[in-house]
Amino acid sequence: MKPLSIVVRTCCDMFAWFMVVFGSYVIIHGDVTPGGGFQGGAIVATFMALLLVAYGGEKVLSWVKFSFYNGLLIVGLLLFLLFGFSGMANSFFYNFLAVPEAVALAGGAHGIIPPSGTIALMDIAVGIEVTGGLTLILLYMFKGTRMFNLIEMGGETGHDSR
Repeated sequence: MKPLSIVVRTCCDMFAWFMVVFGSYVIIHGDVTPGGGFQGGAIVATFMALLLVAYGGEKVLSWVKFSFYNGLLIVGLLLFLLFGFSGMANSFFYNFLAVPEAVALAGGAHGIIPPSGTIALMDIAVGIEVTGGLTLILLYMFKGTRMFNLIEMGGETGHDSR
């Protein structure tokens, strides 16, 4: 896949970062607004799809470190499990950080921990995991397509060619 025109690449440079910011917003506010970790992670992962289309695969694959996205995937999963097991004194996924309704209604729910407690933190962990996972899926699908095109053009031979 070759890079597209300078106009497309310039638009990508200007607008692709908004996808990351908007996706992060959806992840962080997913417990109180429509959306959440999965939806926000998918928006952030779409950033990589936009880069692949605008700049071409050769250039993007030279920039990308697969280990970073593997790390996001693992960190998101471990954070999710950590928050799930943190409430084990009562039950798995117990929302031990939730602000009582009376305190929240009185306006005392402002601070670092949102009124939804561990739900918001788990939502952020899911967003991190989905961002890493979907980006890896996009990158590996592109690499697979590229290998398929090389085989079709006769660049490589395998056991099926005669």
